[in-house]
Amino acid sequence: MSSHTHKQSIDFEKLIDEYYVSLYRFAYSLSGKEADAWDLTQQTFSRWAEKGHTLRDTSKVKSWLFTTLYREYLKWSKRNRKVYSIETTTETTEAETVPPEVVDQADASALMDHLAEIEEIYRVPLSLFYLEDLTYREIAEMLDIPTGTVMSRLSRGKEQLRRRLTSDAATRNVKTSSSNLSRNERSNTGN
Repeated sequence: MSSHTHKQSIDFEKLIDEYYVSLYRFAYSLSGKEADAWDLTQQTFSRWAEKGHTLRDTSKVKSWLFTTLYREYLKWSKRNRKVYSIETTTETTEAETVPPEVVDQADASALMDHLAEIEEIYRVPLSLFYLEDLTYREIAEMLDIPTGTVMSRLSRGKEQLRRRLTSDAATRNVKTSSSNLSRNERSNTGN
Protein backbone atom coordinates (compact mmCIF):
# COMPACT_ATOMS: atom_id res chain seq x y z
CA MET A 1 0.00 0.00 0.00
CA SER A 2 1.25 3.45 -0.88
CA SER A 3 2.26 5.75 1.97
CA HIS A 4 1.30 8.97 0.24
CA THR A 5 -2.18 10.48 0.53
CA HIS A 6 -4.24 10.57 -2.63
CA LYS A 7 -5.57 14.07 -3.26
CA GLN A 8 -8.25 14.96 -5.72
CA SER A 9 -7.50 17.82 -8.04
CA ILE A 10 -9.98 20.67 -7.66
CA ASP A 11 -10.89 22.60 -10.79
CA PHE A 12 -10.27 26.30 -10.08
CA GLU A 13 -13.12 27.51 -12.31
CA LYS A 14 -15.62 25.16 -10.64
CA LEU A 15 -14.38 26.35 -7.27
CA ILE A 16 -15.04 29.97 -8.24
CA ASP A 17 -18.47 29.10 -9.67
CA GLU A 18 -19.45 27.27 -6.50
CA TYR A 19 -18.11 29.63 -3.83
CA TYR A 20 -17.72 33.12 -5.27
CA VAL A 21 -21.17 34.44 -4.36
CA SER A 22 -21.15 33.12 -0.81
CA LEU A 23 -17.58 34.30 -0.18
CA TYR A 24 -18.42 37.74 -1.56
CA ARG A 25 -21.56 37.91 0.61
CA PHE A 26 -19.50 36.97 3.68
CA ALA A 27 -16.82 39.54 2.80
CA TYR A 28 -19.50 42.21 2.33
CA SER A 29 -21.03 41.38 5.70
CA LEU A 30 -17.60 41.87 7.26
CA SER A 31 -16.44 44.99 5.44
CA GLY A 32 -19.73 46.69 4.63
CA LYS A 33 -18.40 47.95 1.29
CA GLU A 34 -18.72 46.40 -2.14
CA ALA A 35 -15.19 47.28 -3.30
CA ASP A 36 -13.62 45.88 -0.13
CA ALA A 37 -15.74 42.73 -0.36
CA TRP A 38 -14.63 42.25 -3.94
CA ASP A 39 -10.95 42.73 -2.97
CA LEU A 40 -11.22 40.30 -0.06
CA THR A 41 -12.91 37.68 -2.23
CA GLN A 42 -10.28 38.05 -4.95
CA GLN A 43 -7.52 37.81 -2.34
CA THR A 44 -9.06 34.59 -1.01
CA PHE A 45 -9.05 33.00 -4.47
CA SER A 46 -5.51 34.26 -4.98
CA ARG A 47 -4.48 32.49 -1.76
CA TRP A 48 -6.19 29.33 -3.02
CA ALA A 49 -4.21 29.53 -6.26
CA GLU A 50 -1.01 29.83 -4.20
CA LYS A 51 -1.69 27.37 -1.38
CA GLY A 52 -4.84 25.39 -2.12
CA HIS A 53 -2.82 22.44 -3.36
CA THR A 54 -1.63 21.87 0.21
CA LEU A 55 -5.16 21.00 1.40
CA ARG A 56 -5.15 17.27 2.05
CA ASP A 57 -8.87 16.75 2.60
CA THR A 58 -10.89 18.11 -0.32
CA SER A 59 -14.10 17.92 1.73
CA LYS A 60 -12.75 20.89 3.72
CA VAL A 61 -12.51 23.29 0.77
CA LYS A 62 -15.44 25.45 1.93
CA SER A 63 -14.04 25.75 5.44
CA TRP A 64 -10.56 26.55 4.06
CA LEU A 65 -11.93 29.31 1.83
CA PHE A 66 -14.05 30.94 4.54
CA THR A 67 -11.28 30.71 7.11
CA THR A 68 -8.83 32.22 4.63
CA LEU A 69 -11.24 35.04 3.77
CA TYR A 70 -11.76 35.78 7.46
CA ARG A 71 -7.99 35.86 8.07
CA GLU A 72 -7.55 38.16 5.08
CA TYR A 73 -10.26 40.40 6.52
CA LEU A 74 -8.49 40.51 9.90
CA LYS A 75 -5.23 41.56 8.19
CA TRP A 76 -7.08 44.12 6.06
CA SER A 77 -8.95 45.44 9.07
CA LYS A 78 -5.77 45.83 11.07
CA ARG A 79 -4.15 47.81 8.25
CA ASN A 80 -7.20 50.00 7.75
CA ARG A 81 -8.31 50.41 11.33
CA LYS A 82 -9.06 53.95 12.31
CA VAL A 83 -9.11 55.20 15.84
CA TYR A 84 -12.66 55.59 17.04
CA SER A 85 -13.79 56.60 20.43
CA ILE A 86 -16.15 53.89 21.45
CA GLU A 87 -18.68 54.66 24.08
CA THR A 88 -19.71 51.55 25.94
CA THR A 89 -23.17 51.51 27.37
CA THR A 90 -24.88 48.88 29.40
CA GLU A 91 -28.50 48.35 28.57
CA THR A 92 -30.77 46.66 31.03
CA THR A 93 -33.90 46.74 28.91
CA GLU A 94 -35.64 43.55 27.91
CA ALA A 95 -35.16 42.36 24.39
CA GLU A 96 -37.89 43.56 22.10
CA THR A 97 -39.29 41.22 19.53
CA VAL A 98 -39.26 42.37 15.95
CA PRO A 99 -42.82 42.90 14.74
CA PRO A 100 -43.71 41.03 11.52
CA GLU A 101 -44.27 44.31 9.63
CA VAL A 102 -40.65 45.28 10.36
CA VAL A 103 -39.39 42.07 8.84
CA ASP A 104 -41.70 42.53 5.85
CA GLN A 105 -40.41 46.06 5.29
CA ALA A 106 -36.72 45.22 5.60
CA ASP A 107 -35.11 44.63 2.25
CA ALA A 108 -31.89 42.73 1.70
CA SER A 109 -29.64 45.75 1.29
CA ALA A 110 -31.02 47.43 4.42
CA LEU A 111 -30.52 44.20 6.31
CA MET A 112 -26.91 44.00 5.09
CA ASP A 113 -26.38 47.63 6.11
CA HIS A 114 -27.67 46.88 9.61
CA LEU A 115 -25.57 43.73 9.79
CA ALA A 116 -22.48 45.79 8.90
CA GLU A 117 -23.19 48.06 11.90
CA ILE A 118 -23.17 45.21 14.42
CA GLU A 119 -20.02 44.68 16.44
CA GLU A 120 -17.60 42.48 14.50
CA ILE A 121 -17.38 39.89 17.25
CA TYR A 122 -21.10 39.18 16.71
CA ARG A 123 -21.36 40.03 13.00
CA VAL A 124 -18.95 37.29 11.90
CA PRO A 125 -20.82 34.34 13.43
CA LEU A 126 -24.18 35.82 12.35
CA SER A 127 -22.96 36.08 8.77
CA LEU A 128 -21.54 32.59 8.74
CA PHE A 129 -24.65 31.07 10.32
CA TYR A 130 -27.40 32.91 8.46
CA LEU A 131 -25.81 33.82 5.16
CA GLU A 132 -23.58 30.80 4.65
CA ASP A 133 -25.56 28.13 6.52
CA LEU A 134 -22.54 26.92 8.48
CA THR A 135 -23.14 24.84 11.60
CA TYR A 136 -22.12 25.93 15.10
CA ARG A 137 -19.28 23.42 14.95
CA GLU A 138 -18.04 24.69 11.57
CA ILE A 139 -18.10 28.28 12.82
CA ALA A 140 -16.31 27.29 16.02
CA GLU A 141 -13.56 25.56 14.02
CA MET A 142 -13.24 28.45 11.60
CA LEU A 143 -12.97 31.08 14.33
CA ASP A 144 -11.04 28.81 16.71
CA ILE A 145 -13.51 29.33 19.57
CA PRO A 146 -15.71 26.93 21.59
CA THR A 147 -19.15 26.03 20.25
CA GLY A 148 -20.79 27.57 23.33
CA THR A 149 -19.11 30.88 22.52
CA VAL A 150 -20.50 30.71 18.98
CA MET A 151 -24.00 30.19 20.40
CA SER A 152 -23.59 33.07 22.84
CA ARG A 153 -22.28 35.44 20.16
CA LEU A 154 -25.13 34.48 17.83
CA SER A 155 -27.64 35.26 20.55
CA ARG A 156 -26.10 38.66 21.33
CA GLY A 157 -25.70 39.48 17.65
CA LYS A 158 -29.35 38.66 16.96
CA GLU A 159 -30.33 40.99 19.78
CA GLN A 160 -28.25 43.85 18.32
CA LEU A 161 -29.79 43.23 14.91
CA ARG A 162 -33.31 43.18 16.39
CA ARG A 163 -32.71 46.53 18.08
CA ARG A 164 -31.42 48.09 14.86
CA LEU A 165 -34.31 46.77 12.79
CA THR A 166 -36.86 47.91 15.35
CA SER A 167 -35.26 51.36 15.58
CA ASP A 168 -35.13 51.64 11.79
CA ALA A 169 -38.80 50.69 11.49
CA ALA A 170 -39.76 53.25 14.15
CA THR A 171 -37.79 55.95 12.29
CA ARG A 172 -39.50 55.03 9.00
CA ASN A 173 -42.93 55.14 10.68
CA VAL A 174 -42.21 58.61 12.12
CA LYS A 175 -41.06 59.88 8.71
CA THR A 176 -44.14 58.41 7.03
CA SER A 177 -46.44 59.92 9.66
CA SER A 178 -44.72 63.33 9.33
CA SER A 179 -44.99 63.19 5.56
CA ASN A 180 -48.69 62.27 5.73
CA LEU A 181 -49.35 64.99 8.31
CA SER A 182 -47.54 67.57 6.19
CA ARG A 183 -49.53 66.52 3.10
CA ASN A 184 -52.81 66.76 5.09
CA GLU A 185 -51.90 70.23 6.37
CA ARG A 186 -51.20 71.43 2.81
CA SER A 187 -54.48 70.06 1.53
CA ASN A 188 -56.41 71.59 4.47
CA THR A 189 -54.91 75.07 3.96
CA GLY A 190 -55.91 74.97 0.30
CA ASN A 191 -59.66 74.80 1.19
